[in-house]
Amino acid sequence: MRFAPTAIAGVTLVELDPATDDRGAFVRLHCPNEFAAAGHPFVPAQTSLSRNTRAHTLRGLHYQAAPWAETKLVRVTRGRVFDVAVDLRPDSPTYRRWTAAELSADNGRALLIGAGMAHGFLTLEDDTDVLYQIDRIFEPGHDRGARWDDPAFGISWPAKPLVISERDATYPEQA
Repeated sequence: MRFAPTAIAGVTLVELDPATDDRGAFVRLHCPNEFAAAGHPFVPAQTSLSRNTRAHTLRGLHYQAAPWAETKLVRVTRGRVFDVAVDLRPDSPTYRRWTAAELSADNGRALLIGAGMAHGFLTLEDDTDVLYQIDRIFEPGHDRGARWDDPAFGISWPAKPLVISERDATYPEQA
């Protein structure tokens, strides 16, 4: 695995190094020792799957309020997404800035998104599955969200969402 920093400390692009031969490929998706050795200690406690049937489905921007904030490793197992992390840590020099990566089943990339970040994605293909590995068990009642099109963030989405939940469409803008 290769770990590449992004413009936001606490968000890291994880790229894979598959072993290939005439049978195909084998690749390690997560190893706590490799993550820790690269300065990113991460041990999943929960794994979730988001199944999305239509292209241009938007989910997010979601986060858990402190002290239940989560670190998550996000990857696509089928299809393709524009994956976004927004820094919501008020004391951070990158507060309200965003970073994004195209994640796909083909490129195998993942985004490691630290606590204090909002996360969302826009599917770029029909039938896209997004796998989440999360460092803590979900705590109901502490989930929060921010507007996907909030001018405070200025996210340059590659397309307008065609499918979005009422909840995600009506989060308030940041003050």
